[in-house]
Amino acid sequence: MQRVSVIVAGAGPAGSVAAWRLAQHGIDTLLLESLPATPEDMRASTLHPPTLDMLEELGLLDTLEAEGLRAPIYQYRNRDTGDVISLDMSELDDVLRHPYRLQCEQFKLTRLIGAKLAAHAHGRILFDRKVIGYEQDEGGVTVSVSAGEEIETYRADYLIGADGANSTIRKLMGVTFEGFTYPEKFLTLSTSFPVESKIDDLAYVAYMASAKEWCVLLRVPDWWRVLVPANEADDESWLTSDEKKTQVFGGLIGDGAPVVTGHRTLYRVHQRVADTYRQRRVLLAGDSAHLNNPLGGFGMNSGVHDAWNLTGRLISVLTKGADADAELDLYVRQRRTVMYEFVQAQTIRNKVALESGASARQEALLKEIVADRTKRRDYMLNQGMVKSRQREAEIT
Repeated sequence: MQRVSVIVAGAGPAGSVAAWRLAQHGIDTLLLESLPATPEDMRASTLHPPTLDMLEELGLLDTLEAEGLRAPIYQYRNRDTGDVISLDMSELDDVLRHPYRLQCEQFKLTRLIGAKLAAHAHGRILFDRKVIGYEQDEGGVTVSVSAGEEIETYRADYLIGADGANSTIRKLMGVTFEGFTYPEKFLTLSTSFPVESKIDDLAYVAYMASAKEWCVLLRVPDWWRVLVPANEADDESWLTSDEKKTQVFGGLIGDGAPVVTGHRTLYRVHQRVADTYRQRRVLLAGDSAHLNNPLGGFGMNSGVHDAWNLTGRLISVLTKGADADAELDLYVRQRRTVMYEFVQAQTIRNKVALESGASARQEALLKEIVADRTKRRDYMLNQGMVKSRQREAEIT
Protein backbone atom coordinates (compact mmCIF):
# COMPACT_ATOMS: atom_id res chain seq x y z
CA MET A 1 0.00 0.00 0.00
CA GLN A 2 1.38 3.38 -1.03
CA ARG A 3 1.28 6.25 1.49
CA VAL A 4 0.79 9.98 0.86
CA SER A 5 -0.63 12.79 2.93
CA VAL A 6 -3.36 13.99 0.54
CA ILE A 7 -4.95 12.37 -2.51
CA VAL A 8 -6.72 14.66 -4.97
CA ALA A 9 -9.04 12.97 -7.47
CA GLY A 10 -9.52 14.95 -10.67
CA ALA A 11 -6.90 17.02 -12.51
CA GLY A 12 -9.23 19.83 -13.58
CA PRO A 13 -8.59 23.40 -12.40
CA ALA A 14 -9.79 22.87 -8.82
CA GLY A 15 -7.94 19.58 -8.29
CA SER A 16 -4.77 20.77 -9.99
CA VAL A 17 -4.59 24.00 -7.98
CA ALA A 18 -5.25 22.10 -4.76
CA ALA A 19 -2.50 19.55 -5.45
CA TRP A 20 0.03 22.16 -6.51
CA ARG A 21 -0.52 24.40 -3.49
CA LEU A 22 -0.27 21.51 -1.05
CA ALA A 23 2.93 20.25 -2.66
CA GLN A 24 4.43 23.73 -2.50
CA HIS A 25 3.87 23.68 1.26
CA GLY A 26 5.75 20.41 1.66
CA ILE A 27 2.70 18.17 1.89
CA ASP A 28 3.09 14.90 -0.03
CA THR A 29 0.25 14.98 -2.54
CA LEU A 30 -0.94 12.57 -5.23
CA LEU A 31 -3.12 13.91 -8.07
CA LEU A 32 -5.15 11.23 -9.86
CA GLU A 33 -6.83 11.73 -13.26
CA SER A 34 -9.11 9.18 -14.88
CA LEU A 35 -8.28 10.32 -18.42
CA PRO A 36 -5.04 9.32 -20.17
CA ALA A 37 -3.92 12.97 -20.54
CA THR A 38 -5.07 16.52 -19.98
CA PRO A 39 -7.88 17.13 -22.48
CA GLU A 40 -7.39 20.20 -24.70
CA ASP A 41 -11.06 21.10 -24.98
CA MET A 42 -12.83 24.43 -25.23
CA ARG A 43 -14.26 24.61 -21.77
CA ALA A 44 -13.89 27.48 -19.28
CA SER A 45 -11.54 30.28 -20.33
CA THR A 46 -12.13 33.31 -18.07
CA LEU A 47 -9.94 34.00 -15.04
CA HIS A 48 -11.18 36.76 -12.71
CA PRO A 49 -9.00 39.17 -10.65
CA PRO A 50 -9.05 37.24 -7.32
CA THR A 51 -8.10 34.05 -9.17
CA LEU A 52 -5.22 35.87 -10.87
CA ASP A 53 -3.97 36.91 -7.42
CA MET A 54 -3.96 33.25 -6.35
CA LEU A 55 -2.21 32.08 -9.51
CA GLU A 56 0.43 34.76 -9.06
CA GLU A 57 1.13 33.51 -5.53
CA LEU A 58 1.45 29.98 -6.92
CA GLY A 59 4.07 31.11 -9.46
CA LEU A 60 1.82 30.35 -12.45
CA LEU A 61 0.55 33.70 -13.65
CA ASP A 62 3.47 34.86 -15.81
CA THR A 63 3.23 31.73 -17.97
CA LEU A 64 -0.55 32.00 -18.28
CA GLU A 65 -0.35 35.70 -19.14
CA ALA A 66 1.96 34.80 -22.02
CA GLU A 67 -0.55 32.19 -23.24
CA GLY A 68 -3.71 34.27 -22.74
CA LEU A 69 -5.32 37.62 -23.48
CA ARG A 70 -6.00 40.43 -21.04
CA ALA A 71 -9.61 41.57 -21.26
CA PRO A 72 -10.24 44.65 -19.11
CA ILE A 73 -13.31 45.67 -21.16
CA TYR A 74 -16.50 43.67 -21.43
CA GLN A 75 -19.66 44.65 -23.22
CA TYR A 76 -23.41 44.24 -23.25
CA ARG A 77 -24.59 44.62 -26.83
CA ASN A 78 -28.15 44.80 -28.16
CA ARG A 79 -28.19 42.86 -31.43
CA ASP A 80 -31.53 44.41 -32.41
CA THR A 81 -30.66 48.11 -31.92
CA GLY A 82 -26.87 48.08 -32.13
CA ASP A 83 -26.56 49.76 -28.70
CA VAL A 84 -23.34 48.95 -26.83
CA ILE A 85 -22.72 49.31 -23.08
CA SER A 86 -19.06 48.89 -22.08
CA LEU A 87 -17.41 48.45 -18.69
CA ASP A 88 -13.67 48.88 -18.20
CA MET A 89 -12.13 47.09 -15.22
CA SER A 90 -8.92 49.10 -15.54
CA GLU A 91 -10.62 51.86 -13.54
CA LEU A 92 -10.39 49.49 -10.55
CA ASP A 93 -6.58 49.59 -10.58
CA ASP A 94 -6.68 51.45 -7.26
CA VAL A 95 -8.15 48.38 -5.51
CA LEU A 96 -7.13 45.41 -7.70
CA ARG A 97 -3.68 44.01 -8.44
CA HIS A 98 -5.05 42.59 -11.68
CA PRO A 99 -7.88 44.84 -12.95
CA TYR A 100 -8.90 42.67 -15.88
CA ARG A 101 -10.09 39.24 -16.89
CA LEU A 102 -7.52 36.91 -18.37
CA GLN A 103 -8.91 34.90 -21.28
CA CYS A 104 -6.96 31.64 -21.14
CA GLU A 105 -8.33 28.14 -21.71
CA GLN A 106 -8.44 25.97 -18.60
CA PHE A 107 -6.31 23.22 -20.15
CA LYS A 108 -3.37 25.64 -20.22
CA LEU A 109 -3.63 25.96 -16.45
CA THR A 110 -4.01 22.25 -15.79
CA ARG A 111 -1.28 21.31 -18.26
CA LEU A 112 1.12 23.77 -16.63
CA ILE A 113 0.41 22.49 -13.13
CA GLY A 114 0.66 18.86 -14.23
CA ALA A 115 4.17 19.41 -15.57
CA LYS A 116 5.28 21.27 -12.46
CA LEU A 117 3.74 18.74 -10.11
CA ALA A 118 5.44 15.82 -11.85
CA ALA A 119 8.80 17.45 -11.18
CA HIS A 120 8.11 18.44 -7.56
CA ALA A 121 9.59 16.60 -4.58
CA HIS A 122 6.23 16.54 -2.80
CA GLY A 123 3.92 16.00 -5.76
CA ARG A 124 2.92 13.30 -8.21
CA ILE A 125 0.34 13.10 -10.98
CA LEU A 126 -0.94 9.79 -12.37
CA PHE A 127 -3.23 9.45 -15.38
CA ASP A 128 -5.62 6.59 -16.17
CA ARG A 129 -6.43 6.39 -12.47
CA LYS A 130 -10.01 6.45 -11.19
CA VAL A 131 -11.05 6.32 -7.55
CA ILE A 132 -13.56 3.49 -7.18
CA GLY A 133 -13.88 3.26 -3.41
CA TYR A 134 -12.57 4.36 -0.05
CA GLU A 135 -12.75 3.49 3.62
CA GLN A 136 -11.93 5.94 6.36
CA ASP A 137 -11.14 5.59 10.02
CA GLU A 138 -9.81 7.81 12.78
CA GLY A 139 -6.30 7.69 11.33
CA GLY A 140 -6.88 8.27 7.64
CA VAL A 141 -8.46 7.16 4.38
CA THR A 142 -7.73 3.98 2.40
CA VAL A 143 -8.44 4.64 -1.27
CA SER A 144 -9.01 2.03 -4.00
CA VAL A 145 -8.02 3.12 -7.50
CA SER A 146 -8.53 1.41 -10.83
CA ALA A 147 -5.50 1.47 -13.11
CA GLY A 148 -6.54 -0.38 -16.24
CA GLU A 149 -7.18 -3.95 -15.16
CA GLU A 150 -5.25 -3.47 -11.90
CA ILE A 151 -6.48 -2.15 -8.55
CA GLU A 152 -4.08 0.06 -6.59
CA THR A 153 -4.47 0.92 -2.93
CA TYR A 154 -3.34 4.13 -1.28
CA ARG A 155 -3.39 5.41 2.27
CA ALA A 156 -3.78 9.14 2.94
CA ASP A 157 -4.71 11.57 5.67
CA TYR A 158 -7.31 13.22 3.43
CA LEU A 159 -9.06 12.63 0.11
CA ILE A 160 -10.26 15.56 -2.02
CA GLY A 161 -12.94 14.80 -4.59
CA ALA A 162 -12.50 17.21 -7.50
CA ASP A 163 -13.59 14.62 -10.05
CA GLY A 164 -16.19 16.69 -11.87
CA ALA A 165 -19.91 16.99 -12.37
CA ASN A 166 -20.44 13.20 -12.29
CA SER A 167 -18.17 12.81 -9.29
CA THR A 168 -17.70 9.22 -8.15
CA ILE A 169 -16.52 10.43 -4.78
CA ARG A 170 -19.66 12.53 -4.22
CA LYS A 171 -21.75 9.47 -5.06
CA LEU A 172 -19.72 7.26 -2.73
CA MET A 173 -20.32 9.82 0.02
CA GLY A 174 -24.06 9.53 -0.55
CA VAL A 175 -24.33 13.31 -0.84
CA THR A 176 -27.43 14.86 -2.41
CA PHE A 177 -26.78 17.17 -5.38
CA GLU A 178 -29.55 19.72 -4.88
CA GLY A 179 -30.79 21.99 -7.66
CA PHE A 180 -32.14 21.83 -11.20
CA THR A 181 -31.22 21.38 -14.86
CA TYR A 182 -32.19 24.00 -17.44
CA PRO A 183 -34.66 22.75 -20.06
CA GLU A 184 -32.63 24.16 -22.95
CA LYS A 185 -29.19 23.01 -24.06
CA PHE A 186 -26.19 25.26 -24.69
CA LEU A 187 -24.25 25.14 -27.95
CA THR A 188 -20.68 26.40 -28.22
CA LEU A 189 -18.90 27.00 -31.50
CA SER A 190 -15.31 28.13 -31.96
CA THR A 191 -13.73 29.70 -35.01
CA SER A 192 -10.53 31.43 -36.09
CA PHE A 193 -12.60 33.61 -38.45
CA PRO A 194 -11.93 37.32 -37.67
CA VAL A 195 -15.34 38.08 -36.20
CA GLU A 196 -13.99 41.42 -34.93
CA SER A 197 -13.62 42.58 -38.54
CA LYS A 198 -17.40 42.32 -38.95
CA ILE A 199 -18.52 43.86 -35.63
CA ASP A 200 -17.30 47.37 -34.80
CA ASP A 201 -15.35 47.89 -31.55
CA LEU A 202 -15.96 44.34 -30.36
CA ALA A 203 -14.42 43.60 -26.96
CA TYR A 204 -12.87 40.24 -26.10
CA VAL A 205 -15.92 39.53 -23.90
CA ALA A 206 -19.35 40.46 -25.24
CA TYR A 207 -22.81 39.50 -23.95
CA MET A 208 -25.21 40.01 -26.86
CA ALA A 209 -28.95 40.33 -26.25
CA SER A 210 -31.73 39.98 -28.77
CA ALA A 211 -35.44 39.39 -28.74
CA LYS A 212 -34.77 36.44 -31.07
CA GLU A 213 -31.63 34.81 -29.62
CA TRP A 214 -29.03 35.93 -27.09
CA CYS A 215 -25.41 34.80 -27.35
CA VAL A 216 -22.02 35.27 -25.73
CA LEU A 217 -18.84 36.02 -27.69
CA LEU A 218 -15.51 35.30 -25.99
CA ARG A 219 -12.03 35.63 -27.42
CA VAL A 220 -9.13 33.34 -26.52
CA PRO A 221 -5.76 33.63 -28.28
CA ASP A 222 -6.57 31.41 -31.25
CA TRP A 223 -10.35 31.37 -31.35
CA TRP A 224 -13.58 33.25 -31.01
CA ARG A 225 -15.99 31.19 -28.92
CA VAL A 226 -19.74 31.64 -29.41
CA LEU A 227 -22.30 30.36 -26.91
CA VAL A 228 -25.99 30.20 -27.85
CA PRO A 229 -29.05 28.54 -26.27
CA ALA A 230 -30.49 25.55 -28.09
CA ASN A 231 -34.08 24.35 -28.00
CA GLU A 232 -34.39 21.09 -26.09
CA ALA A 233 -36.64 19.67 -28.80
CA ASP A 234 -34.15 20.25 -31.62
CA ASP A 235 -32.26 17.26 -32.94
CA GLU A 236 -28.64 17.16 -31.73
CA SER A 237 -27.31 16.31 -35.18
CA TRP A 238 -28.95 19.44 -36.56
CA LEU A 239 -27.67 21.63 -33.71
CA THR A 240 -24.09 20.68 -34.57
CA SER A 241 -24.66 20.81 -38.34
CA ASP A 242 -23.23 23.20 -40.93
CA GLU A 243 -26.71 24.60 -41.39
CA LYS A 244 -26.97 25.60 -37.73
CA LYS A 245 -23.40 26.96 -37.73
CA THR A 246 -24.21 29.14 -40.74
CA GLN A 247 -27.41 30.32 -39.08
CA VAL A 248 -25.65 31.30 -35.83
CA PHE A 249 -22.81 33.20 -37.48
CA GLY A 250 -25.15 34.67 -40.08
CA GLY A 251 -27.07 36.31 -37.26
CA LEU A 252 -23.84 37.83 -35.98
CA ILE A 253 -21.96 38.91 -39.09
CA GLY A 254 -24.45 38.70 -41.95
CA ASP A 255 -23.04 35.71 -43.79
CA GLY A 256 -22.09 32.61 -41.83
CA ALA A 257 -21.21 30.42 -44.79
CA PRO A 258 -17.48 31.33 -44.94
CA VAL A 259 -17.01 30.64 -41.22
CA VAL A 260 -15.08 27.45 -40.47
CA THR A 261 -15.41 26.07 -36.95
CA GLY A 262 -12.78 24.22 -34.94
CA HIS A 263 -15.12 22.93 -32.25
CA ARG A 264 -18.86 22.32 -31.94
CA THR A 265 -20.05 21.22 -28.50
CA LEU A 266 -23.54 20.71 -27.14
CA TYR A 267 -24.14 20.31 -23.41
CA ARG A 268 -26.70 20.53 -20.63
CA VAL A 269 -26.49 23.22 -17.97
CA HIS A 270 -27.21 22.78 -14.27
CA GLN A 271 -27.56 24.81 -11.09
CA ARG A 272 -26.70 22.38 -8.30
CA VAL A 273 -24.93 22.36 -4.93
CA ALA A 274 -23.96 19.35 -2.81
CA ASP A 275 -25.73 19.29 0.55
CA THR A 276 -22.33 19.05 2.24
CA TYR A 277 -18.73 19.30 1.05
CA ARG A 278 -17.35 17.12 3.84
CA GLN A 279 -17.65 13.62 5.22
CA ARG A 280 -14.95 13.43 7.92
CA ARG A 281 -11.66 13.08 5.96
CA VAL A 282 -13.24 13.18 2.50
CA LEU A 283 -13.94 16.58 0.97
CA LEU A 284 -15.45 17.97 -2.23
CA ALA A 285 -14.33 20.92 -4.36
CA GLY A 286 -15.08 22.38 -7.78
CA ASP A 287 -17.68 20.80 -10.07
CA SER A 288 -17.95 17.82 -7.72
CA ALA A 289 -19.43 20.19 -5.16
CA HIS A 290 -21.40 22.61 -7.34
CA LEU A 291 -22.49 23.40 -10.89
CA ASN A 292 -23.76 26.64 -12.41
CA ASN A 293 -24.48 28.07 -15.84
CA PRO A 294 -21.44 29.60 -17.59
CA LEU A 295 -22.73 33.19 -17.87
CA GLY A 296 -20.21 35.36 -16.07
CA GLY A 297 -17.37 32.85 -16.06
CA PHE A 298 -17.80 31.84 -12.41
CA GLY A 299 -17.58 28.04 -12.62
CA MET A 300 -13.84 27.47 -13.00
CA ASN A 301 -13.04 30.44 -10.77
CA SER A 302 -15.28 29.28 -7.93
CA GLY A 303 -13.64 25.85 -8.15
CA VAL A 304 -10.20 27.43 -7.80
CA HIS A 305 -11.51 29.48 -4.86
CA ASP A 306 -12.72 26.24 -3.24
CA ALA A 307 -9.26 24.78 -3.68
CA TRP A 308 -7.62 27.87 -2.22
CA ASN A 309 -9.79 27.87 0.88
CA LEU A 310 -9.58 24.12 1.42
CA THR A 311 -5.82 23.87 0.98
CA GLY A 312 -5.32 26.78 3.35
CA ARG A 313 -7.27 24.82 5.95
CA LEU A 314 -5.36 21.58 5.29
CA ILE A 315 -2.02 23.38 5.45
CA SER A 316 -2.99 24.68 8.91
CA VAL A 317 -4.07 21.21 10.02
CA LEU A 318 -1.15 19.23 8.59
CA THR A 319 1.74 21.62 9.21
CA LYS A 320 0.59 23.71 12.17
CA GLY A 321 -1.53 21.29 14.18
CA ALA A 322 -4.76 23.25 13.84
CA ASP A 323 -8.02 21.59 14.83
CA ALA A 324 -9.22 19.62 11.79
CA ASP A 325 -12.94 19.76 12.54
CA ALA A 326 -12.91 23.50 13.14
CA GLU A 327 -10.90 24.23 10.00
CA LEU A 328 -12.69 21.90 7.61
CA ASP A 329 -16.17 22.75 8.86
CA LEU A 330 -15.32 26.41 8.29
CA TYR A 331 -14.33 25.55 4.70
CA VAL A 332 -17.75 24.02 4.16
CA ARG A 333 -19.61 26.96 5.73
CA GLN A 334 -17.71 29.59 3.82
CA ARG A 335 -17.74 28.02 0.40
CA ARG A 336 -21.33 26.68 0.47
CA THR A 337 -22.61 30.05 1.69
CA VAL A 338 -20.78 31.91 -1.07
CA MET A 339 -21.96 29.36 -3.60
CA TYR A 340 -25.61 29.92 -2.70
CA GLU A 341 -25.51 33.65 -1.99
CA PHE A 342 -23.29 34.68 -4.88
CA VAL A 343 -22.40 32.16 -7.58
CA GLN A 344 -25.77 30.44 -7.88
CA ALA A 345 -27.74 33.66 -7.46
CA GLN A 346 -25.57 35.73 -9.79
CA THR A 347 -25.34 33.21 -12.61
CA ILE A 348 -29.13 32.82 -12.57
CA ARG A 349 -29.50 36.62 -12.65
CA ASN A 350 -26.99 36.84 -15.51
CA LYS A 351 -29.02 34.37 -17.56
CA VAL A 352 -32.29 36.21 -16.88
CA ALA A 353 -30.63 39.53 -17.77
CA LEU A 354 -29.41 38.17 -21.10
CA GLU A 355 -32.77 36.65 -21.90
CA SER A 356 -34.49 39.97 -21.23
CA GLY A 357 -31.51 42.10 -22.26
CA ALA A 358 -33.19 43.42 -25.39
CA SER A 359 -35.94 44.98 -23.27
CA ALA A 360 -35.94 48.74 -22.75
CA ARG A 361 -36.15 48.27 -18.96
CA GLN A 362 -33.09 46.02 -18.74
CA GLU A 363 -31.05 48.28 -21.00
CA ALA A 364 -32.07 51.38 -19.04
CA LEU A 365 -30.96 49.67 -15.81
CA LEU A 366 -27.51 48.86 -17.24
CA LYS A 367 -27.10 52.39 -18.58
CA GLU A 368 -27.99 53.78 -15.15
CA ILE A 369 -25.30 51.59 -13.55
CA VAL A 370 -22.64 52.59 -16.07
CA ALA A 371 -23.43 56.30 -15.70
CA ASP A 372 -22.92 56.30 -11.91
CA ARG A 373 -19.29 55.81 -10.79
CA THR A 374 -20.17 54.18 -7.47
CA LYS A 375 -22.73 51.80 -8.99
CA ARG A 376 -20.45 51.00 -11.90
CA ARG A 377 -17.49 50.13 -9.70
CA ASP A 378 -19.69 48.09 -7.37
CA TYR A 379 -21.13 46.21 -10.34
CA MET A 380 -17.69 45.35 -11.73
CA LEU A 381 -16.40 44.26 -8.31
CA ASN A 382 -19.40 41.95 -8.04
CA GLN A 383 -19.09 40.50 -11.55
CA GLY A 384 -15.34 40.14 -11.04
CA MET A 385 -15.91 37.94 -7.93
CA VAL A 386 -14.17 40.39 -5.62
CA LYS A 387 -17.25 40.82 -3.46
CA SER A 388 -17.74 37.07 -3.18
CA ARG A 389 -14.24 36.77 -1.74
CA GLN A 390 -15.02 39.56 0.72
CA ARG A 391 -18.21 37.81 1.75
CA GLU A 392 -16.33 34.53 2.24
CA ALA A 393 -13.94 36.21 4.68
CA GLU A 394 -16.88 37.48 6.77
CA ILE A 395 -18.23 33.98 7.47
CA THR A 396 -17.04 32.46 10.75
